[in-house]
Amino acid sequence: MLEPKTILTVDDSRTMRDLLGNALREAGYSVVQAGDGQEALGALDSIKPDLIITDINMPRMGGFNFIDQVRRNPRHRATPILVLTTESAPELKERARKSGATGWIVKPFDPARLLDAIRKVGV
Repeated sequence: MLEPKTILTVDDSRTMRDLLGNALREAGYSVVQAGDGQEALGALDSIKPDLIITDINMPRMGGFNFIDQVRRNPRHRATPILVLTTESAPELKERARKSGATGWIVKPFDPARLLDAIRKVGV
Protein backbone atom coordinates (compact mmCIF):
# COMPACT_ATOMS: atom_id res chain seq x y z
CA MET A 1 0.00 0.00 0.00
CA LEU A 2 1.25 3.48 -0.83
CA GLU A 3 2.18 5.90 1.92
CA PRO A 4 -0.30 8.77 2.20
CA LYS A 5 0.84 12.10 0.82
CA THR A 6 1.85 14.63 3.45
CA ILE A 7 0.37 18.12 3.67
CA LEU A 8 1.80 20.84 5.92
CA THR A 9 -0.86 23.29 7.10
CA VAL A 10 0.18 26.68 8.50
CA ASP A 11 -2.43 28.79 10.31
CA ASP A 12 -2.46 30.64 13.62
CA SER A 13 -6.11 29.69 14.24
CA ARG A 14 -6.48 26.43 16.18
CA THR A 15 -10.03 26.11 14.83
CA MET A 16 -8.84 26.45 11.23
CA ARG A 17 -6.02 23.93 11.80
CA ASP A 18 -8.57 21.49 13.24
CA LEU A 19 -10.99 21.97 10.32
CA LEU A 20 -8.21 21.57 7.76
CA GLY A 21 -6.67 18.61 9.55
CA ASN A 22 -9.98 16.77 9.78
CA ALA A 23 -10.90 17.38 6.12
CA LEU A 24 -7.46 16.32 4.88
CA ARG A 25 -7.19 13.21 7.08
CA GLU A 26 -10.69 12.10 6.00
CA ALA A 27 -9.45 12.38 2.40
CA GLY A 28 -6.51 10.09 3.22
CA TYR A 29 -3.68 12.60 3.65
CA SER A 30 -1.07 12.68 6.39
CA VAL A 31 -1.14 16.12 8.03
CA VAL A 32 1.55 18.11 9.83
CA GLN A 33 0.42 21.39 11.39
CA ALA A 34 2.16 24.63 12.37
CA GLY A 35 0.81 27.78 14.05
CA ASP A 36 2.85 30.28 12.02
CA GLY A 37 5.57 30.55 9.38
CA GLN A 38 8.42 30.31 11.89
CA GLU A 39 7.08 27.04 13.32
CA ALA A 40 6.47 25.72 9.80
CA LEU A 41 10.07 26.43 8.73
CA GLY A 42 11.21 24.37 11.71
CA ALA A 43 8.95 21.52 10.62
CA LEU A 44 10.40 21.66 7.09
CA ASP A 45 13.80 20.75 8.54
CA SER A 46 12.48 17.24 9.24
CA ILE A 47 9.73 16.67 6.65
CA LYS A 48 9.35 17.05 2.90
CA PRO A 49 5.62 17.63 2.39
CA ASP A 50 3.88 16.99 -0.92
CA LEU A 51 1.91 20.24 -0.44
CA ILE A 52 1.88 23.27 1.85
CA ILE A 53 -1.31 25.16 2.73
CA THR A 54 -0.65 28.50 4.44
CA ASP A 55 -2.54 31.46 5.80
CA ILE A 56 -1.21 34.97 5.13
CA ASN A 57 -1.90 36.92 8.33
CA MET A 58 -0.06 35.24 11.23
CA PRO A 59 2.13 36.36 14.14
CA ARG A 60 5.95 36.01 14.17
CA MET A 61 6.17 35.14 10.46
CA GLY A 62 3.31 35.71 8.05
CA GLY A 63 2.51 33.80 4.90
CA PHE A 64 4.33 35.95 2.34
CA ASN A 65 7.62 35.82 4.26
CA PHE A 66 7.13 32.09 4.84
CA ILE A 67 6.56 31.42 1.13
CA ASP A 68 9.67 33.46 0.28
CA GLN A 69 11.73 31.41 2.74
CA VAL A 70 10.38 28.09 1.42
CA ARG A 71 11.18 29.02 -2.17
CA ARG A 72 14.78 29.89 -1.23
CA ASN A 73 15.34 26.30 -0.07
CA PRO A 74 16.19 24.03 -3.04
CA ARG A 75 14.65 21.05 -1.21
CA HIS A 76 11.21 22.71 -1.23
CA ARG A 77 11.45 24.94 -4.30
CA ALA A 78 9.01 22.80 -6.32
CA THR A 79 6.58 21.98 -3.48
CA PRO A 80 3.10 23.29 -4.36
CA ILE A 81 1.87 26.01 -1.98
CA LEU A 82 -1.79 26.93 -1.63
CA VAL A 83 -2.72 30.13 0.21
CA LEU A 84 -5.86 29.76 2.36
CA THR A 85 -6.93 33.16 3.70
CA THR A 86 -9.81 35.54 4.33
CA GLU A 87 -8.10 38.03 2.00
CA SER A 88 -9.30 38.33 -1.59
CA ALA A 89 -7.67 41.51 -2.92
CA PRO A 90 -6.12 41.05 -6.39
CA GLU A 91 -2.88 42.77 -5.33
CA LEU A 92 -2.42 40.25 -2.50
CA LYS A 93 -3.02 37.35 -4.89
CA GLU A 94 -0.42 38.83 -7.22
CA ARG A 95 2.06 39.22 -4.37
CA ALA A 96 1.49 35.58 -3.40
CA ARG A 97 2.08 34.47 -6.99
CA LYS A 98 5.29 36.49 -7.17
CA SER A 99 6.45 34.92 -3.90
CA GLY A 100 5.88 31.47 -5.35
CA ALA A 101 2.37 30.42 -4.31
CA THR A 102 0.71 27.89 -6.59
CA GLY A 103 -2.92 28.77 -5.81
CA TRP A 104 -5.30 30.83 -3.64
CA ILE A 105 -8.38 29.73 -1.71
CA VAL A 106 -10.60 32.15 0.25
CA LYS A 107 -11.89 31.23 3.74
CA PRO A 108 -14.26 29.92 4.77
CA PHE A 109 -13.37 26.96 2.62
CA ASP A 110 -15.61 24.22 1.31
CA PRO A 111 -13.83 20.86 1.89
CA ALA A 112 -14.83 19.54 -1.54
CA ARG A 113 -13.44 22.63 -3.30
CA LEU A 114 -10.27 22.47 -1.20
CA LEU A 115 -9.72 18.84 -2.19
CA ASP A 116 -10.38 19.76 -5.82
CA ALA A 117 -7.70 22.48 -5.63
CA ILE A 118 -5.27 20.00 -4.06
CA ARG A 119 -5.86 17.50 -6.85
CA LYS A 120 -5.37 20.25 -9.46
CA VAL A 121 -1.82 20.79 -8.20
CA GLY A 122 -1.17 17.06 -8.46
CA VAL A 123 -1.34 15.97 -4.82
